[in-house]
Amino acid sequence: MQAIGAATSGITRAAVIGAGAMGGGIAAQFANAGIAVELLDMPGGDSGSAPAEAGLARQLKIGGFMSPEAAQLVRPGNVQDHLDRLAQVDWVIEAVIEKPQVKHDLFARIAPHLKADAILSSNTSTIPRAVLTDGMSADLARRFAITHLFNPPRVMRLLEIVTDPAADPALVARLHRAARVLLGKTTITCRDTPGFIANRIGCFWMAAAARLAQAQGLDIETADAVNAALGVPRTGVFGLFDLVGIDLVPTVWGSLLGTLPATDALHRFDLPADPVFRTLVERGAFGRKAGAGFYRKGPDGNRQALDLQTLDYRPLRDAAKLPRDPAALIADTGPAGSYARSLLAEVLAYSAAHAPEIATDAAAIDTAMELGYSWKQGPFALAERAGLAALAASLPTVPAFLTRGLSEGFYAKGAPLATAGGRAPRPGGAPLADLPVLTGNAVATLHDLGDGVALFRAHSKMNTFDPGIFDLLDETLDRAGRDFSALVLGNDDPRAFSAGADLAFFLRMLDGEDGPARVGAYGRRGQALFMRMRRCPVPVVAAVHGFALGGGCEFQLHADATVAHAEATLGLPEIGVGLIPGWGGCTRLYARALATDPTADPVTLAQRTLTTLVSGRISTSAADAGTLGLLRPTDGIVMHRDDLIPAAKARALTLLPGYTPPAPLTLPVAGPAGLQAALRDARDGLAAGDLSPTDFALAEQLATIISGGPKAGPTATEADLMALEVNALAALVTGPVSRPRIAHMLATGKRLKN
Repeated sequence: MQAIGAATSGITRAAVIGAGAMGGGIAAQFANAGIAVELLDMPGGDSGSAPAEAGLARQLKIGGFMSPEAAQLVRPGNVQDHLDRLAQVDWVIEAVIEKPQVKHDLFARIAPHLKADAILSSNTSTIPRAVLTDGMSADLARRFAITHLFNPPRVMRLLEIVTDPAADPALVARLHRAARVLLGKTTITCRDTPGFIANRIGCFWMAAAARLAQAQGLDIETADAVNAALGVPRTGVFGLFDLVGIDLVPTVWGSLLGTLPATDALHRFDLPADPVFRTLVERGAFGRKAGAGFYRKGPDGNRQALDLQTLDYRPLRDAAKLPRDPAALIADTGPAGSYARSLLAEVLAYSAAHAPEIATDAAAIDTAMELGYSWKQGPFALAERAGLAALAASLPTVPAFLTRGLSEGFYAKGAPLATAGGRAPRPGGAPLADLPVLTGNAVATLHDLGDGVALFRAHSKMNTFDPGIFDLLDETLDRAGRDFSALVLGNDDPRAFSAGADLAFFLRMLDGEDGPARVGAYGRRGQALFMRMRRCPVPVVAAVHGFALGGGCEFQLHADATVAHAEATLGLPEIGVGLIPGWGGCTRLYARALATDPTADPVTLAQRTLTTLVSGRISTSAADAGTLGLLRPTDGIVMHRDDLIPAAKARALTLLPGYTPPAPLTLPVAGPAGLQAALRDARDGLAAGDLSPTDFALAEQLATIISGGPKAGPTATEADLMALEVNALAALVTGPVSRPRIAHMLATGKRLKN
């Protein structure tokens, strides 16, 4: 799959020089978007390109690629023999060691090989752009940028960009667009200042958080609990030091301190000079990678924490339960509240004091901290929730930008306060909830997306199928072709397209003598609505992101097309809770297998379908979902989450001319004679101990459905298979299988292996 929009990005081929963790990860992300990549490093090994080959292998091992097939788009090479490949490349990213002279030498070597309009950028996190372009030709300098990604490149969504003030605006726009549609990144325009935005504020926060905890006599558990309560981030600050590596303190913080003037507030929280950090570095206690840092696993296997006074390890203490409301936390009169108040005030003051120097608006700083340091909210948005006036009152001096925030608000109707005056455009666009409403209820809304396209947006918890969602879907389908001419299924929940059926609701349905009948009615209603949607007179496109599990996956299986965020995780894991897909999932998956390989015999098709259903495997990406048959080769992917609904709308509009709904299918089936052959792999799994007896019993039910049932002829209709689904589901809940597995999942969050 190639990312939607890749063809309009202006980038047809990329190159990354430096195949370490960052460079290899950047190359993998280009490949994930369907872009061919040259990955070059130093010459070495029998092949001459062993370092680049090792970088490629590392990304395959650690999950940098969304599918193994994507790795085929990366061609390893070396900077001695293969610089001529750069002549075909539109964007070259340098990701070598953070030493200016090394980078200067590399730029001089590659410059003669670059296309006249190629972008050259550096992934540096510490070196100013002005230093990097020293000695560079004026033409190349105008095409040179800093593109600072965060590690790991597949996961971290932030990309800081610094360009030449005299750069061609079209080139800058191409760079931002390519970063978004190919790498999936949210880009922030930065000024050429030390640490740019995220590291400038993030390093200050980490230093202040650590030093203030020591000064106020807090243990590390309490300090981390306070930071986690503020949402900055859930590891807490000492846990974050362990994660990123305490050995980085002398280099990263030392570099910043050496660059920033003595008046900068970071000098008040000098980490490289701090005795605690110096001792840990001397001990080699760098954090998780060394097995010990601020936390470690003790000889008895239990976690221990560093005592900040004695620098010895002791048993972990339970931190006090803290309010998650930041206003309540900073109002607390105890040590935790005092620490929260002083830390947040320091970070707010520092952010406000330097905002005009480093950023265009408040949102740039907030977004940098949210995406670069995993804060739930950046410092300005968080301070507004906590209470700007109370925080400002604790400061000896109030920076001018904070004074503006106090009087005007850092955000007004979502528009951030600009550092040069006025307000910047609202980042990311309006929430879907702000779209015009056609109809709705407490758990779902039908919106007008414009151009005759409607959006069906569920908003229950994890968008599970509350009966109210069915009610609105029924009404929506009544309006199809009258009030709108195309339909998109999607939402902007941060976690899920839909997690399927609500298991707690399902368990409640089982109570009482009429439990099986209620389950059967629930299953038949879902089936009827999903099939009605499949046959409705307008094209339906699912916009899938996050979790699309169980019934949520079945929902999108009935759409005419799907556009998925690249990191979407789809699956039909019902077997793990003692159930089977009962809303047409078995039927649609079998039909997909036939469509993919029309010449395959029914037993082979049943085996392939059964493999996905019995494993209950959840995809690791949209590309991986394609290997499970849950997405089609014709379905699209977007790399940036915010592009999903617009891309789904565009896809729906392309389906509109001459649209006719798909005709009912008659499917070749294995029948009773082929049932046992279809179960071959499941039987082997039972013998090997990979499947439990309960798993195998469920596999038999699934095989019976996709083989057409006990009375099947050589063919069966969709309606035949779906009837088998819902009848099997109702029968299962009367036996000993479903209830224990559902109850165990609800109680523990884990699958019962009975």
